[in-house]
Amino acid sequence: MEYGKIISVTGMPGLYELLSSKNDGAIVRSLDDKSTKFVSSRIHNFSHLESIEIYTVRDNVNLVEVFQAMDKSSEKIPDGKDAATLKKYFESVYPDIDFERVYTSDLKKMAKWLQVLKTNDVELKLTEAPVEENAEQAEGNEEPVDEQAIAKPAAKKSAKETEKDKDASKKDTATKTSTSKATSKDKKEPVDGEDAPKKKAAPKAKKETGDKETESKEPVKKKAAPKKKS
Repeated sequence: MEYGKIISVTGMPGLYELLSSKNDGAIVRSLDDKSTKFVSSRIHNFSHLESIEIYTVRDNVNLVEVFQAMDKSSEKIPDGKDAATLKKYFESVYPDIDFERVYTSDLKKMAKWLQVLKTNDVELKLTEAPVEENAEQAEGNEEPVDEQAIAKPAAKKSAKETEKDKDASKKDTATKTSTSKATSKDKKEPVDGEDAPKKKAAPKAKKETGDKETESKEPVKKKAAPKKKS
């Protein structure tokens, strides 16, 4: 029987094996009388043993570590009727327990639970988390980073270099302006070696035609007047 399937149910004594979960509860089997029943989650709360931690004078430890220490110990587990004897037992088995925060009722519960687990041959071992294995595989499958592909930040320029850049930009601007002016002048004046654009001839006046016709004709001779007879 797996330790990860063992749960405790509030309001119900003993320990139970979780058989299946449902939306409104779970089907469990008692480790004491082996009876199977449905337990409503609206009435009861479920706690996995492997999720329970115990207060210590240092960091908290998982309950399974206390169970393992109790199982390895040669001392007999007390019945829990005498609180002083029970506390002395745990002081010997696991002295790091913070007895100011771990009450006598908790000690009694741990003693009883371990006896039930041993009777049902439950291995005191946490379930291996597959998430950690997947994480290790993911780390092993990571591709190396190409350092050359990482862009390096540009070096900062000094104040003198910045002033030189400004002067150079001003000179470039002045050069561009003078060039644009020269270009505009060149458009107005003809370039050497090229013919100047010819002007269209003005239309001739109609009078010229009449004048030509007059010039081409010979002058009309007038007839002499007849002489009078005496």
